[in-house]
Amino acid sequence: MIEQSQYWVHDLSPFLIRFPENPIGLDGIRYYGLAYLLGFLGAWLLLKLYDLKGKFAIDADARATLMTAIIVGVLAGGRLGYMLLYDLEAFLANPLLILRVDQGGMASHGGFVGVMLALVWFARKHKCGVLPLGDVVVTLAPLGLMFGRIANFINGELWGRVTTVSWAVIFPDSPKNYNAILQSYGPEPRHPSQLYEAALEGGLMLAYVQWRFWRTRPPAGQLGGEFLIGYGIVRILGEFFREPDAALLLGLSRGQFYSVFMILAGILTIWIARRRAKLHG
Repeated sequence: MIEQSQYWVHDLSPFLIRFPENPIGLDGIRYYGLAYLLGFLGAWLLLKLYDLKGKFAIDADARATLMTAIIVGVLAGGRLGYMLLYDLEAFLANPLLILRVDQGGMASHGGFVGVMLALVWFARKHKCGVLPLGDVVVTLAPLGLMFGRIANFINGELWGRVTTVSWAVIFPDSPKNYNAILQSYGPEPRHPSQLYEAALEGGLMLAYVQWRFWRTRPPAGQLGGEFLIGYGIVRILGEFFREPDAALLLGLSRGQFYSVFMILAGILTIWIARRRAKLHG
């Protein structure tokens, strides 16, 4: 029998600071917004460190331009990606929903596409190669992914699948599934899959790309391709513990399905990188 009392019931507030009622309607500072801020701040600091250590020369103006492009790419791509990949029917019925960021809904895969387009724009503007630029930017991405997944956990959203592991968490706002054993309705203990994803997509990928960036000298584009493959793999693994948040595609969750294309894109990027390196000897 599942004894629900043995599990921690999620009771974290999504607000770091809650404001009293005010004329402008600002209810407070949310952890989710703070996660984006910390991710962008961490990326800016890493770019500055790379410049100081001679790993990636970029002056203050170019760094500001690159960070602005990345921020726009993440936010616009993430929101549009969510509407197209996860809520297309609602988007087609009311395209203005893309502006309702207050209702939530960001897709990491859409954010990746948005950043790729931003990098193409930056590379053309500053007359630099897209592949080496991408190698640098992928070393920044895991920070934002890690903070974002932790914020998902604090918000009590994107729950994991039902489980009986000792570290399971009961999310009060999760679907009220009927439990035949308890003969009652109520939230059931679930995997804290947000934390699994924070460790895999954030911690593990950050350690790997930072090691490759500082300790090895792969051809331009190689690291970017490896990141796409690595993220695709860990995302697929993490999705086995996460409750699907949309209808399955070919038996896969949306996250798994779209990650297959990331892996393919990574393989293609590595092929291009090695071919270019071979041609230029």
